[in-house]
Amino acid sequence: MILSVLLFVVVVAGGLGFFWVVTQLEEARTQIEDQQQKITDQQQRLDEQQEMIDRKEQFGAAMDDLYATVDPLVGLPYSTIVPWNRVENLAESAWNHRRNATGLGQDVEVLKELTAEISGQSAGVAEQAASNASGTAWEATLDSIGRGWVSTVFDDTTPCGATAMACVTSTDPFTVHVRADTRTDPAMTDWIRTGAAYHEYAHVLQFTNPGPTDAALASFGGDVETMADCYALTFLDGWSLDHEVSIDEYSYYEVSVGYGYTCDASQRQVIRDWVGRLGVTRQTVGG
Repeated sequence: MILSVLLFVVVVAGGLGFFWVVTQLEEARTQIEDQQQKITDQQQRLDEQQEMIDRKEQFGAAMDDLYATVDPLVGLPYSTIVPWNRVENLAESAWNHRRNATGLGQDVEVLKELTAEISGQSAGVAEQAASNASGTAWEATLDSIGRGWVSTVFDDTTPCGATAMACVTSTDPFTVHVRADTRTDPAMTDWIRTGAAYHEYAHVLQFTNPGPTDAALASFGGDVETMADCYALTFLDGWSLDHEVSIDEYSYYEVSVGYGYTCDASQRQVIRDWVGRLGVTRQTVGG
């Protein structure tokens, strides 16, 4: 009887010992799992932090690439080539996404696309400036004063109407559309074509520099055509709006080019000041 009791006590004690061991193992396993989860969570945070660091470095590199693309363009008289408002918006978006790797990654891609867009505009400029496919005074003049950025297209009818000799549109400001028959019109000379090209180039400058243009237009009653005439009169030495083109020894054409108003000295100074304010500048964003 005593032996049985002792055995029972031993068995009970053994059972308690087994239970204690199992409990300790479970607690140890739980602690290990907790530690592993903490390590996993910590590694995830480290990975997220590294991803943010990578995205910020990528955005910085993309911004450096944009400035490297813009720098050779600084001074060109076409401010809209570089849309600084879009660059500023991207810098602001990147700041808002400074803790959002996905959003910042999207900003990087958009910035790269903008840089490619700016770079694409300058592709082929040198070739354009050196060529004169049409062999005309129109194209030679526009290639020269436009520094290769302005294309000359001859159309049977210009987009600006059947009576227009040439025109530039706001949707395609680097293309001068010229009526095809101006190449053979006996009432026109290369001198007249040259002066008319200066007038059209003024429209290129107007469309690609809206801010300074709006300010200068006040001196011309808001008339972009009178202002364009004044540009030609200011920068093409010897130019006038009225011409005589010889037909033969006894007759000639009287040709009026432009919109009938010859600007005065003060307006020509406005044009010079306007031209001095045009062009691509290097701006700091995100400040």
